[in-house]
Amino acid sequence: MPKPFYITTAIDYTNGAPHIGHAYEKVLADVIARYHRLKGDTVFFLTGVDQHGQKVQQSAEKASIAPQQFVDEITARFIALWEKLEVRYDRWAATTDPSHKKCVQGILQRLFDEKRIYKDKQEGYYSVRQEQFLTDKERGPDGEFGPEWGQVEHREEENYYFRLAGHKEWLLGYLKSHPDCVTPDFRQTELINAVEKLSGDLCISRPKSRLSWGIELPFDREYVNYVWFDALTNYISFAGYDPAAKDFSAQRAEFRDKWPALHIIGKDILIPAHGIYWPIMLHALGFPDDQMPKFLVHGWWNISGAKMSKSLGNVIDPDSLADKYGAEALRFYLMSDIVVGKDSDFSEERLVSRYNTDLANSIGNLLNRTLAMVSKYSQGRLAQTTAAALVDIPGAPSFSIRDVINDCLSAFEDYKIGLAAEEASKLAWRCDFFIDFSEPWSLAKSAEPTDKAKLEGTLYSCCEVLRLVAILISPVLPKAAHGIFDQLNWKMEPELSGKEERFSLADAEWGKLPDGHVVGKPTPLFPRIEA
Repeated sequence: MPKPFYITTAIDYTNGAPHIGHAYEKVLADVIARYHRLKGDTVFFLTGVDQHGQKVQQSAEKASIAPQQFVDEITARFIALWEKLEVRYDRWAATTDPSHKKCVQGILQRLFDEKRIYKDKQEGYYSVRQEQFLTDKERGPDGEFGPEWGQVEHREEENYYFRLAGHKEWLLGYLKSHPDCVTPDFRQTELINAVEKLSGDLCISRPKSRLSWGIELPFDREYVNYVWFDALTNYISFAGYDPAAKDFSAQRAEFRDKWPALHIIGKDILIPAHGIYWPIMLHALGFPDDQMPKFLVHGWWNISGAKMSKSLGNVIDPDSLADKYGAEALRFYLMSDIVVGKDSDFSEERLVSRYNTDLANSIGNLLNRTLAMVSKYSQGRLAQTTAAALVDIPGAPSFSIRDVINDCLSAFEDYKIGLAAEEASKLAWRCDFFIDFSEPWSLAKSAEPTDKAKLEGTLYSCCEVLRLVAILISPVLPKAAHGIFDQLNWKMEPELSGKEERFSLADAEWGKLPDGHVVGKPTPLFPRIEA
């Protein structure tokens, strides 16, 4: 049976336009999801938007429109961008969805009934920008709260709290006994250090007198839920979680068949939200240790080493980049110019350079020259040969097509997407080298039967390499992969046109193109981008 694979991204806050960080995270998740579909796994890919909160309410008031209209307009921009970037998700999570609201309220009521949520009064300094009370540990060396907190004011307020601290020892034990919970591993070390400092409980409400745009607490209509049980709960609410089923084994098969999930998140929201609050929330709901999610934590895209910010005016718009260079060029750059878990500097010049070098000059050039030669020297028809002739180049380093394929797949498994793309490109570069070594243009002039056989073997080998390259790059460059198959006249059934089902790892074996197969005419797949 196909293996289930549930992947999510952090939902995007609808108080601003999507930026390059949003695009990177969604494309990364899409590539991983496509790779698992390529393997034959049953994938459930969830992404969406976080639509509640004080900032949204204030922005809507400033724009003189209702909060729902405000978030709907921004949500439409996110959806349009993911469509443009070919991000294929299975379910869209919007926190204003009635089914999500019902699930959140069911969870809150259950935890309240179990005495895990209580009411208390808090007095202290409050950050209006970050929407949270501050403690002395947030003060700088001068005793003042830094500019990152924005306006800070003294408040006294009654709210509801979730009993967080009582789960500290469990979470520490869980993290230390599950070293693969967070990728990369140095982020797990950071998380353990943060948990060890955990004290106090978690405020989960805001009075309606100052925040009305949120999910109402089912046990007190004068309050709305504040972010955590709303935004984080999307990972289970949209997967079919039933808050009435207190034991995990009593959950519907619809949910159990998907969970647990791989959460793809930015490094700034691992601590405390996803790495501390979320596992403890699940633990309080009765999720066993073997049903805790895992986290793939990515870094930031910076500009000259500095974080992008609206105030500095250096935010990169992925929508305009996709319009300028195409979705495939942007997808390839985002996946190949950063190591998952680390930061990277965005460079438009690098985007152009990597596209021209790795795509136009390599895969695109190989496709063009191969099909042109097949058309010129054999009327577009292939003679099947089982020999992977490009392996045997005297004086060249040893080379195994199977090893390259395995290395590419291992890189995908380890979330090293750039390395996976590089391994696929190796086949194209080696094939180009093989063409130059074999000189099919000279073989075509010869009347010797052995030279004719060499020519047939060369042309067949090049087409087989292109077929394999298309399969391997399909998670990163789905449109280009279809383009290669189209030009090879391979898997042309109407029901497969433009569909992911056209690609399968089961076909990543040498010799699938049959004897007498007729290929198409070359069409530039990756036209060079001129500076």
